[in-house]
Amino acid sequence: MGSETWDSTLGRYLARRLAEIGATDVFSVPGDFNLVLLDQLIADPDINLIGCCNELNAGYAADGYARSRGVGACVVTFTVGGLSVINAIAGAYSENLPVICIVGGPNSNDYGSSRILHHTIGLPDFTQELRCFQTVTAAQAVVNNTADAHSLIDGAIATALRESKPVYISISCNLPCIPHPSFSIQPIKYSISKRLTNPLSLEAAVETTAKFLNAAVKPVLIGGPKLRVAKAGAAFTELANLSGYPVAVMPSAKGQVPETLERFIGTYWGAVSTPYCCEIVESADAYLFAGPIFNDYSSVGYSLLVKRERSIIVEPDRVTVGNGPAFGCVLMKDFLEALAKKLKKNTAAYDNFCRMFVPLGSVLSKAEGDEALRVNVMFKHIQNMLTSDTAVLAETGDSWFNCQKLKLPEGCGYEFQMQYGSIGWAVGALLGYAQAAKDKRVIACIGDGSFQVTAQDISTMIRNGQKSIIFLINNGGYTIEVEIHDGPYNVIKNWNYTGLVDAIHNGEGNVWTKKVTTEIELVEAIKAAEGEKKDCLCFIECILHKDDTSRQLLEWGSRVSAANSRPPNPQ
Repeated sequence: MGSETWDSTLGRYLARRLAEIGATDVFSVPGDFNLVLLDQLIADPDINLIGCCNELNAGYAADGYARSRGVGACVVTFTVGGLSVINAIAGAYSENLPVICIVGGPNSNDYGSSRILHHTIGLPDFTQELRCFQTVTAAQAVVNNTADAHSLIDGAIATALRESKPVYISISCNLPCIPHPSFSIQPIKYSISKRLTNPLSLEAAVETTAKFLNAAVKPVLIGGPKLRVAKAGAAFTELANLSGYPVAVMPSAKGQVPETLERFIGTYWGAVSTPYCCEIVESADAYLFAGPIFNDYSSVGYSLLVKRERSIIVEPDRVTVGNGPAFGCVLMKDFLEALAKKLKKNTAAYDNFCRMFVPLGSVLSKAEGDEALRVNVMFKHIQNMLTSDTAVLAETGDSWFNCQKLKLPEGCGYEFQMQYGSIGWAVGALLGYAQAAKDKRVIACIGDGSFQVTAQDISTMIRNGQKSIIFLINNGGYTIEVEIHDGPYNVIKNWNYTGLVDAIHNGEGNVWTKKVTTEIELVEAIKAAEGEKKDCLCFIECILHKDDTSRQLLEWGSRVSAANSRPPNPQ
C-alpha cells in the first residue's frame, strides 16, 4: 500500500501522540519485549528517549515530569519491568498525575496459546501484569493487533488527561514497526470533552455557601492538594484576594497557593502548623477547604480540631456545606469564581492573626569556628537561595517538615509526595522535574536513607546535563521512622556519598561534589554552586547529628505513632 510509509507504523503513531500531548521526554529501561518500540520512538524527531538505571526511577521520573509538564511517560518491558515500575505508578495515582506507562508485551501470536514465556512467573497466563495495573491506573489497553491499536492508544491517553491519573498501555513486541491504514495520516488532534458544571446546582451551592460564610464572624480559607487536579489555583487566589479571609494551605498543597498573598498565614498541619496558623484555623467559626485530603499524615494522626458542621468541603466536582447539603456536578473552578462575587469582605480572622503574630527569631549563628552544622542553620541558607527561577523538591522524611517552613517567592516551584510517601521518590522525580522545567534550577533535599534506595539515576542526570543542586542530608538513618518507632533497623550503613557520586561521574559530564560539616563550609559550598559551578550538577553532602531533627517531626512522629498503635476495637 503506497500510503504505508515509515511514518505510518504503530510505534510512530504512539510517538506522535506523546509529542502532541507534551510528553516529549520519555523515560525508559530497555528489555527484549520493548526494543523495537524504542527504535520507533527514537526515530521521531520530537521524542527524546531518556534511558534510566531502573524501572522504579523511570516511573518516578515520569511522575516528576508530569508535575511540571502536565503529563509524563515511561516505557518498560513485560512483567519484570512492569512490576518494578508499578510502585511509582501507584504513587502517581495517589497524587493525581497523568502518567502514560507503556509496556512492551509478548508477541501477538503467543496470546491464547499454552506457551510459557520468560519474564513471567512460569504460567501460560499473560494477564498477571495487567491485573496488577488495574488497581493503580484509570485505564488499561492491551494492544495485540494493529486494527484497533489507534483506538486503544487514543482512549487510554485521553483517559489519563481527562481523569489526571496514570494509564497502562501494553504493546505486543512484534507490532511497533508494522504499518496500518489507520496510522497513515496525521492523527487528528486530541479534543478532550470538557466536564461541565450544572448551572442550577452551581447556583444553589454558591447561594448556600455564601449565606453560611457571610454569617460567620471569623471565616478562613484553606487550600488543599486537589487544587492541582481541579485546575482551580487561580480561582482560589482570586477568592482569597476578594474575600479578605486569611489563607492557609494544607501541607500537601504547599506550592499550589502563592505564599506572597497579602493574607497568607502559612501551613495548616494541626499541632505542627506554621506558628499561629493552627490557632486561627481551629478557632474559626467557618472554614472553606478547597480540595483537601484528610489522611493520618496530613491530620497528624487524626488529631485536627476542625468540626464538620463548620466546614465547607470543595471537591473537584462536588461541594458539601457543613453536615449537608451536598451539591454534585459543580466544578471547583466554576464554584470558587462564582463564590468570590458573593462574599462580603471580612478580615476579622486575619486581624486576629496580626494581633497575635510574633516573627520567629533568627537562627543564632556567627558562621565561624568549627561548630558542627545544624539542620536549622542549613535550611536558613537554603531559604536564601530561593527565587522565582528555582524549585524545591522535598524527599519523604524530615525534609518534609524543614521544607514546609521555607517561604516560597512568587514563581518558585515546590513538590513532594505526601499521600504515598515512598522513600527514594525524590531522586527519580528530580530527574523528571528538572528535565521538564529547564527554566528553573531545582534544589532537592534528600535524606541518606532515601538516597540509598534510588541513587543510581544520578548517572542519568549527569548524562543529560542537568544542573540541579542536591543537598544530601547525612544523619545516619531513617530519621522520620525513628520518631514514629525506633529500632536498630532504622540505622543504615554510612556511605561516602560524595565519593559515590564522583565514581558515577567517572570523568564524564559536569558534576561538582562537596562534603560539609560546618556552617562556614556550607556557605562556601552554596556560593560555589550558585557561582562558578552553576553549570554543574551540584551534590552537597551535609553531615548532621542523628538526633538533629525539626521540632515538628518530633511532635508529628509521636502522634502518628499513637494512631498506628491503637489497640483493636472490642469484638
